[in-house]
Amino acid sequence: MTTESSASELTHAITLTAQLDQTVTVVAAAGVSDSDFRNERNAIECSLFKQWLKNIQTENGLLSSGDMYLRQVIIQGIDMFGKRVGFLKFKADIVHKQSGNKVPGIVFARGPAVAVLILLDSDGETYAVLTEQVRVPVGKLMLELPAGMLDDDKGDIVGTAVREVEEETGLHLNIDDLVDLTAFLDPSTGNQVFPSPGGCDEGIGLFLYRGSVDNEIIRQLQGKETGLRDHGELIQVRVVPYHDLWRKTADAKVLMAIALYEMAKRDGLLHPRDLRSAVSHGS
Repeated sequence: MTTESSASELTHAITLTAQLDQTVTVVAAAGVSDSDFRNERNAIECSLFKQWLKNIQTENGLLSSGDMYLRQVIIQGIDMFGKRVGFLKFKADIVHKQSGNKVPGIVFARGPAVAVLILLDSDGETYAVLTEQVRVPVGKLMLELPAGMLDDDKGDIVGTAVREVEEETGLHLNIDDLVDLTAFLDPSTGNQVFPSPGGCDEGIGLFLYRGSVDNEIIRQLQGKETGLRDHGELIQVRVVPYHDLWRKTADAKVLMAIALYEMAKRDGLLHPRDLRSAVSHGS
C-alpha cells in the first residue's frame, strides 16, 4: 500500500496491491473539523485501518476475486486511547464491478479482543465465572466472560487474557493452563469469532480455563467488586452453575465459548490435562 497527500489537507490517495489500476481516495466526512482531522489522518497509519486493508486483500478477502474494488473511504470518527487510535469509524465504498452497485460498508473498527471461559469445579459442581458490567450501548447490565481488547493485531493474546482475568475477577491463572478454543477452528476463519461482522471488525480469540477450588473461593468470588474503578470499570463478579450458563446471559462471547468447548469435547480435542488446573485467588 502506498499513500499520497493531495492538495487538500482532508484528502489522501492510496494505492492497493490488489487493485493497482484503481486509486482509493480517503477523505474526512463533512463537518469534521481541521483539529479533528489532524488526529484522523493518523487513522491511515493506525493498526485498525491497516489491518482492515490487509483483510480485504487476503486470499479470502473482498478484493481477491477481482469482482469488487474499493473506490473511496470516508473517515467519520475517531476515539483516541491516549496516544493511539482506539476506535475508528469509516464508510467504505466497495463496488461490485458487474452491477456497479455498492455493497453496505459502514465500519466500526475496534480491532482484536480476547475472552476466557473460566470453569471451576467445587464440591461436585462446575461453575462459570462471569463479570457483570454496565454496557451503555445496550442500556443494561450484562453478564459476560472476562474479556479485553488487544493493543493491536500483533498483541500478546494469551498474556492479555491472563491480565484481564486478574483485573476483572482477581483470579491468577497460569498462561500454560489456558486452551485456545478458537485454534480448533478452520484456518480460513483466522482462528477468531466475529460477533457482529455486518458492522464491526472485532475478532475475538476465545480461551478455556478449567480448575478446581474450595467452595470458599466460590463464595468469595460471588459479588466481588473489581475492575479499574478510576477508568470507569464498575464490575462485579458473578458465579453461575455451568449447566445453567447458556440461559443466564445474552453475551455472544459466552454462547460461542460454550459451543466451541462442547464441540471440542465431543470431538476429543481436549486432553485431560486441559481440564484440571490449580487456581489462586487474590484478595
